[in-house]
Amino acid sequence: MATKLILNRDVERLGVAGEVVEVKDGYARNYLVPRGYAVRWTKGAQRHIDANLERLRKSEIASVEEAIALRDRIEAEGSTTITAKAGVNGRLFGAVSPKHMAAALQEQFGVPFDPRNIEFAASIKRTGAYPISIKLLADVVAKTELVVATADSE
Repeated sequence: MATKLILNRDVERLGVAGEVVEVKDGYARNYLVPRGYAVRWTKGAQRHIDANLERLRKSEIASVEEAIALRDRIEAEGSTTITAKAGVNGRLFGAVSPKHMAAALQEQFGVPFDPRNIEFAASIKRTGAYPISIKLLADVVAKTELVVATADSE
């Protein structure tokens, strides 16, 4: 049996935010709805779709040209540095998350970034350099490097 849902955000290989999709009951019940990726479709859901699309329009970069210009700025910089507390061997006390990266990018470029659009190749738990992908728009992805340095704790 299929369940009709409205996506709250982009879901890879399924659809984009605001789209009405049909998925299997288990996928809807156990994954999409509990995580807030989608809500069940109803006849009165058009207002919900419109509200979500308006919210997304306000938070996204206005145009493809601006996204490309920002991608070029990010890639020209080459890297973003985050300082974190670490032990003698370079192991961090905690980990660097996409939320930390989004804050560092916002400070560096003056533009808000959504942590959900920042992808790390692996969990960052040591000092060093790591490749990062930042999805600015559906077809505009910036590739940069995250440098995790040790914070001076004196």
